[in-house]
Amino acid sequence: MLTTQTTAFATAVAPHLFWIISRAAGIAALVLASFSVCLGLLMSQRTVKGHRLDLRVAHEALSLATLVALIVHGLTLIGDGYLHPSLGDVAVPFLSSYKTIWTSVGIIAFWVLAVLGISYYARGWIGVRRWRKLHRFTALAWLMGIGHALGEGTDAGQAWFLAMTAIVVLPPLVLLLKAHCGSAGRAGTHAIEPAVLRTVTTRME
Repeated sequence: MLTTQTTAFATAVAPHLFWIISRAAGIAALVLASFSVCLGLLMSQRTVKGHRLDLRVAHEALSLATLVALIVHGLTLIGDGYLHPSLGDVAVPFLSSYKTIWTSVGIIAFWVLAVLGISYYARGWIGVRRWRKLHRFTALAWLMGIGHALGEGTDAGQAWFLAMTAIVVLPPLVLLLKAHCGSAGRAGTHAIEPAVLRTVTTRME
């Protein structure tokens, strides 16, 4: 009985195996990327004190794991018997005819994450300050990835997927908004300081 059920399950799953693997890898990439962005924002805002080196190692590991999951997500689709995409379809933006916009958003997000992730090992050549400015685009690529998942993902309309996405996305999103508001506040302060200084100087004269 068990053998018969196993055989029936394998027969039902086999035609969709590549799609199932791609789907699972995409979900894993979303979770891993969200954790990575959250950890990166915590370190940049110095919210977590101490053990900075350990956090950096964890952030690096999560970033690399995200890239691996994204590669699996894209390449396994080539074996899907329904879509039959080519390597170009999963690697070049605007080439695929299947939900072109959302597919392209996901592809662009992957390449941005890949380039920025690899650039970490070339930051000495790029320059640490310049690399940090470029690294901020990681958050944009992450947001694009969320858009891709919600706009094209098979599970996008499922309650469990929306709940899971909210759980992993909201914390880094709050930190990102906090960082943006903090940067805007500091920029405003720097802009006001010269005007205040001029006013004080005029009154002293």
